[in-house]
Amino acid sequence: MFSNYKDAFSHIDLERRNGILQMRLHTDGGPLRWGFRNNDSVHAQLGEAFYRIARDPDNRVLILTGTGNEFLTAVDEEDLQEGEQGVEFWDRMTREGSDILRNFLDVGAIVISAVNGPVTFHPELPTMADMVVASDTAVFADKHMSLGAVPGDGAHIWWSMLLGPNRGRSFLLTSEHISAAEAKQLGFVMEVVPQARTLPRAWEIAESFVHHPPVVLRNTRAVLTQDIKRRLLNDLQLGFSLESLAALK
Repeated sequence: MFSNYKDAFSHIDLERRNGILQMRLHTDGGPLRWGFRNNDSVHAQLGEAFYRIARDPDNRVLILTGTGNEFLTAVDEEDLQEGEQGVEFWDRMTREGSDILRNFLDVGAIVISAVNGPVTFHPELPTMADMVVASDTAVFADKHMSLGAVPGDGAHIWWSMLLGPNRGRSFLLTSEHISAAEAKQLGFVMEVVPQARTLPRAWEIAESFVHHPPVVLRNTRAVLTQDIKRRLLNDLQLGFSLESLAALK
């Protein structure tokens, strides 16, 4: 089954050993640039990748990481400069954005993030993992408001859950940067390690889980994510609707 999707995604490098699947995000082999313009974009690919991963019972642990010294700090400039973004564009964005979060939470493997550097776009992706190992060079920020966009793509749900209602709202409103050290104090990063140790440490943790029976891993993941799924079911569609309404041209 792994061979059916291993090489299916141009922005996602997949490697599996002993039930541990490493998912490395990239653009042309370098740090990922967020894109959303077409079916070849990472925005289109992520939801499908999580869907395929979730339905492969041989995946026991998933490690999500970036490339080089950054997890995600840039957006494809051509996408930002593209023409009019009307109803059909935002219908697709809403569908793909919903697929990313819902399919990610449907992954039955234990998920570990190896945050190899700054993540200033979509920091919800690595921090929704069950365990977060961060480089000492990592910082976390959400850029919606600084770009004049409504943070309605799940950010409005997740950061209030993670930081509490007041700090979560101020985090989104100010686009503040939270260092890896502060993130550990706040409780959403488990360990902070030197940059070169980030991915190896994630593999060490992953290897400590693979001896468990698959049903134990799947059911543990299910109970740990149920509350997040419930919140998304209640509030995600409204957030996407308000974000797209504010952006329609």
